Amino acid sequence: MALNDAPIEVWLGLAALGAGWVDAVVGGGGLIQIPALLIGVPGASPAQVLATNKLSSITGTLSSSITYFRRVRPDLRTALPMAIVACAGAIGGAFIGVHIPKAAFTPIVLVMLLLVGAYTLLKPDLGSVTALRHSGIRHTALAMMTGLLIGVYDGALGPGTGSFLVFAIVGLLGYAFLEATAKAKIVNLATNIGALAVFIPGGHVMWRVGLIMAGCNLIGGYVGARTAVARGSGFVRAVFIAVVVAFVLRLGYDILT
Repeated sequence: MALNDAPIEVWLGLAALGAGWVDAVVGGGGLIQIPALLIGVPGASPAQVLATNKLSSITGTLSSSITYFRRVRPDLRTALPMAIVACAGAIGGAFIGVHIPKAAFTPIVLVMLLLVGAYTLLKPDLGSVTALRHSGIRHTALAMMTGLLIGVYDGALGPGTGSFLVFAIVGLLGYAFLEATAKAKIVNLATNIGALAVFIPGGHVMWRVGLIMAGCNLIGGYVGARTAVARGSGFVRAVFIAVVVAFVLRLGYDILT
């Protein structure tokens, strides 16, 4: 079907709505939006798919970031340095993503999700409460290194970035799932800005479908953030596991077929 067919745009809007909710709760909305764009707009180039996904994602991420900031009050002494280096990493990653085919990344993403999911399942107390692994400069340095690496990945490809951020902030830094998600939204907002700083001047964004998806993603992000705050870390952990399992099945199917 052509891009201007109403059913395609409605379907992509619904996908963006669901992606915004999932992304606000545990991250990983790109693993819903990118397959939706590949199916709905089969003639789009990899760069167009990545850029349009970023345009849609940034609205939901902004909405959920504001909601989390107001209700959770995340510690900006960790989140802001992490966000700054992540933005720089995403700019560099976006230049890479314009030239590297997405298919090369799918097996890597699948393996990473399998490891993340298995580790979370094997440690039932992970992320239930905040128990920081490090303090001071070591804590900040580890946060910034994590932000830089995930920022490069997000700029180059992106699917699962939010989930990887949440897992890293929980597993490496020691925050509870809810507080980790609040910090991850701030960092993810920065990586989206960094990637779009490359994709927009390069003319890669499909604006019509991207703006439709952006509006739907914004609504999903707002509702998802309020749901996560109301239900707490236990709910976020359960959704995190469910989303990781769904993504593993989806990517596994893509590789097999």
